[in-house]
Amino acid sequence: MESRTEDLLKERMSKIKHKVAVLSGKGGVGKSTFTANLALVLSVRGHRVGILDADLHGPSIPKLLGMRGKRMEGEAPVEGPAGVRVVSLDFLLPDDSTPLIWRGPIKAVAIRQLLEKIEWGELDLLLIDLPPGTGDEPLSVMQELPEMDGVLILTSPSELSALVVGRAVGFAKKMGVRILGIAENLSSFTCPRCGETVRIFGEGGGRKMAGEFGVPFLGEVPLDPHLSEDSDRGEPFVLKRPGAPAARAFLELAGRLEQELGLKKP
Repeated sequence: MESRTEDLLKERMSKIKHKVAVLSGKGGVGKSTFTANLALVLSVRGHRVGILDADLHGPSIPKLLGMRGKRMEGEAPVEGPAGVRVVSLDFLLPDDSTPLIWRGPIKAVAIRQLLEKIEWGELDLLLIDLPPGTGDEPLSVMQELPEMDGVLILTSPSELSALVVGRAVGFAKKMGVRILGIAENLSSFTCPRCGETVRIFGEGGGRKMAGEFGVPFLGEVPLDPHLSEDSDRGEPFVLKRPGAPAARAFLELAGRLEQELGLKKP
């Protein structure tokens, strides 16, 4: 039985060229919003992209992509904006008030089934949105996912965030998973009235951390109030406001990730 299960997982995953987890050591850095918009940009650039929403207790990818209320049919992912294929427990829960009260072993089984039972089809890239920290879900993904390409680590500019996210770097190294790079979210804010740019949460935390750990710095995304507003309404920011500085930052970051993966733009 175990051998057949392993074979099925390998067969499903073999159709996906690159598998990348988005990881952060703490909450509040905008990881799910970052993952959703990065996936959209990569899809618009011509890649076949999927997202596994592995934040089992707080699945938010469907909300960010305007996919609330949709349901999974059989083993197929739900197709979202720009053709991004999404799998999330949010598609399976009966309503918003249903709590997920699971211990570690059950979560490990759930992660494996989401990887093994879903017929993802041919993908160039699967992004895995992990919950904050280095607990059950990240550990299960690292252990279960065959031939994982690496992790993208997200931080904010503050020294506190850099300190905590540094543990995520150590976690990835201990698990023997390649660190594709560090990206910094909420890097700066430009006043729409006077044009002054302010580093509200500090400056250079992500770049400094990348230098200290000897990993690539993939770029920084500025703070844009429209990003939060659009996400709350389920309106994908990078599709709605492609000319915004934050959207252009996602575009540049996607290009650097392509280079790290050797992912050729069609």
